[in-house]
Amino acid sequence: MGLTSNKVLLLSVLFAVLLFIGTVWLWPRLAKRNWRAVGGRVGLLLATQLALFVSIGLSANQAFGFYASWADLFGQETDQGVVVDHAKGGAPAGPLRVVDTRRVDGGGSGMPRFGGQIQKIAVIGRTTDIATPAYVYLPPEYFDPQNRTRTFPAAVVLTGYPGTAEALVNKLHYPSTARTLAKNGRMQPMILVMMRPTVAPPRDTECVDIPHGPQTESFFAKDLPEAVTAHYRVNKKPGGWGIIGDSTGGYCALKLAMHHPEVYGAGAGLSAYYKAPSDPTTGDLFHGNKKLRNEADLHWFLKNRSAPATSLLVTSSKAGESNYKPTLKFIELAKSTHRTRISSIILESGGHNFNTWRREIPPTLEWVSERLTAR
Repeated sequence: MGLTSNKVLLLSVLFAVLLFIGTVWLWPRLAKRNWRAVGGRVGLLLATQLALFVSIGLSANQAFGFYASWADLFGQETDQGVVVDHAKGGAPAGPLRVVDTRRVDGGGSGMPRFGGQIQKIAVIGRTTDIATPAYVYLPPEYFDPQNRTRTFPAAVVLTGYPGTAEALVNKLHYPSTARTLAKNGRMQPMILVMMRPTVAPPRDTECVDIPHGPQTESFFAKDLPEAVTAHYRVNKKPGGWGIIGDSTGGYCALKLAMHHPEVYGAGAGLSAYYKAPSDPTTGDLFHGNKKLRNEADLHWFLKNRSAPATSLLVTSSKAGESNYKPTLKFIELAKSTHRTRISSIILESGGHNFNTWRREIPPTLEWVSERLTAR
């Protein structure tokens, strides 16, 4: 049974309840003052508390999507290899392979033409050799025979760290939200490429080209758009791509749009921070390179580099988010450039969690859609 299985959660809760009942039942028998009775009481209390913590942890993981599997939880992921198919005659078919397909929640009959489709893909970077899974949402219009020559705008959607790509589909509901908004005329049909920014797990690379390490920024700025446009009918011209993310993914989204406006015409950071951290999950990202460190600081970048011609959206809340004051500073810096277009969503209250982001996702998708072109 998987880490996110409802059966696992139910069994953990049942085990905790049975231990609690057993502790109450056996406590009178363990009331003696000998070492066996004391050891029994200590053992029952520790076991009950451990079972309770496991149940709470499993429940929180299901709600927020921190880890997708037991291997992910214990840092033992082996899903790194990607098979690259080849066309007849030995020509490479491209660095993207569709692994599985599924319907969009609430998609009616399940036919892609009416409900859209979610494809699980495996991508390998042509220049970076970074291999990672992702999910692609294709809107119903993509499968309409009348649109067989039409290209669509695309947006990369990134989780936080550690995060799971599945959470973007199952918890944050990006595909079903995009389909509903397009159906109601509030946004144009758009392809979504949903994934983790953690493309070299378990390390948190913060979308940085690490000296002598994973070239994560290059993967998102060059390899990923190339692979997707080679496989899907996506607008290849500037202004056809956007990028969205929450938390770590939000920082990545803003940075990639600022560093590569020729690729990403719009970038939205939900609860983003503005400077790459240095902690045990990141390791040494810059290897003493002050230039790389400075350019990864988005406040520094706006003050010291030529303002990027792109559109940025930032979100925060007055109560519940630690990035509120840095977000206000970022807005003022962007406004002073007169070239970078800045927008914001500021809630009265909202924590750094899925519930807050679900409130921000619909207007964010509308905002991105308004700034991207289909051709």
